[in-house]
Amino acid sequence: MTNTHSLGEPLSMKRGPALRNRFMLAPMTNLQSGDDGRLSDDEYRWLTMRAEGGFGLTMTCAAHVQANGQGFPRQLGAGEDMHVAGLARLARGIREFGSVSSLQLHHAGNRAPRDLVPQPVGPSDDAETGARALTLDEVEQLRDDFIAAARRAQAAGFDGVEVHGAHGYVIAQFLSPEVNRREDRYGGSLENRARLLFEIIDGIRAECRPDFQVGLRLSPERFGLQLGEIREVAAQLLRQEAIDYLDLSLWNAFKEPEEEACQGRSLLSYFTDLPRGAVRLGAAGKISTASDAARILEAGCDFVLIGRAAILCHDFPNRVLRNSDFQPPALPVSEQYLAAEGLGPHYVNYLRTWPGFVGDSAPI
Repeated sequence: MTNTHSLGEPLSMKRGPALRNRFMLAPMTNLQSGDDGRLSDDEYRWLTMRAEGGFGLTMTCAAHVQANGQGFPRQLGAGEDMHVAGLARLARGIREFGSVSSLQLHHAGNRAPRDLVPQPVGPSDDAETGARALTLDEVEQLRDDFIAAARRAQAAGFDGVEVHGAHGYVIAQFLSPEVNRREDRYGGSLENRARLLFEIIDGIRAECRPDFQVGLRLSPERFGLQLGEIREVAAQLLRQEAIDYLDLSLWNAFKEPEEEACQGRSLLSYFTDLPRGAVRLGAAGKISTASDAARILEAGCDFVLIGRAAILCHDFPNRVLRNSDFQPPALPVSEQYLAAEGLGPHYVNYLRTWPGFVGDSAPI
C-alpha cells in the first residue's frame, strides 16, 4: 500500500524558506495577464487561490524576459521595470497564505508565434519557423536579461525564480544538437551548448541575495534533446549545488524513455539515481491523486509538481492531505465550475483547446 503521509512533511531547501509540504504548483500557461505583461486581477486570483489551497510552493506561469521571447498572448512579463509592481502584489499575496513563491523565467526562442513576435530568434537560423540566429552579442544580452528578470523578481519580494530550460524553448534550443548549429562558444560540444544555461544560473547566483532560491525546469526528451546529454547536464548542476531544486517535466512521470536504447527502466530513474547533495528533485506529469504523488516520492523524488489536478482543485494539497482517497472531478467540467476554482474567462477559453476538458460549448 502506498504511504501518503510523507506528502505532508515539510521540505527544507539549501537556500531560502522551507516548503510546508511536498507539493509545488506546476508553472502553467493561462493567458490571463495584460497584453503588456502586467499582472491582471484574474492571474492574481488564480495563483493566490492555489497558495491558499495548500501548495508548499506556488509557481507562476512562464514570464518572458524579453519582448521578442514572448510565447503566448497575455503572457506574464518580467522583462521590464513596469512589471515589478504587479509582481510585488503577487508575491505578497502568495506569502500571505504561507506558500513559498517562485517566478518562472522564460524565452520562447524560435517557438515565439509570428503574430506576437514578427521576427523570432533562436540559436541558429530555422527555416521551419523563420527564426534567425542570435548574434553573439544578442546571446550575451539574452543571458543578461534572464539575470535582470531574476533581480526584478527579488525586488518584487519573490522567494526565488525557476529558469525554464524545458519544452523546446530557447534554453532547450541551445541544448539541442539538432537545433543549435552554432560554431561559436555557444555551439558544438555539449559544454558549449549548455554554456548559456550555466551562465544564467551563475549570474543569478552572483547578483541576487544568498538566500534567493533558484530552480530549473528541464525536459529530457523531444525537441531534439538527447536523454544522455540532459542527464549529464543535470548531474553537473546537482554536483555544483548552484540550484536549489530541479524540476523534471516528463509529460508522464511514470513513463519509460522514448529512446529505445534507454528503455527497460523509468525515465525518472535516470535522474533519481544521480548524487544531488542538498539539491531537491521533483517531477511533473500525470500526477493527479495522492497515490500518484506518493509513488513519485517513493521513486526517489523530494517533491511533486501538480498541474491539471491543480486547475480542477485549487486546494488539491489540502484535500489529499485530509483524505488520501480524494479524486479530482472527472472531465469534462463546466465553465462555471472552473470559474469557481479561480479561472478567468481567458484561461477557460484556452482550456477549450484541450480535448475533453471543458464540457459546455457555449462561448463565454
